[in-house]
Amino acid sequence: MAAYCQVTQTGPQFGHKVSHAQNKTKRRFDPNIQKKTYFVPSMGRKVTLTLSAKGIKVIDARGIESVIGELVARGEKI
Repeated sequence: MAAYCQVTQTGPQFGHKVSHAQNKTKRRFDPNIQKKTYFVPSMGRKVTLTLSAKGIKVIDARGIESVIGELVARGEKI
């Protein structure tokens, strides 16, 4: 499974690991992905989402109902 947040749509980014001698090797920066289960009263069931740490903060700030509405409108599988 790819490191991908369903709410913020962030995925891995790529860059260089730079040593003290300025040697550059390719590396990958993965977001902090967590599986989180929320109860959604309007759906009457639990929903498991793959979220980054920032996505969890977005849900805490805006509420699960608002975020689920956006995901459904966007066509995201829930």
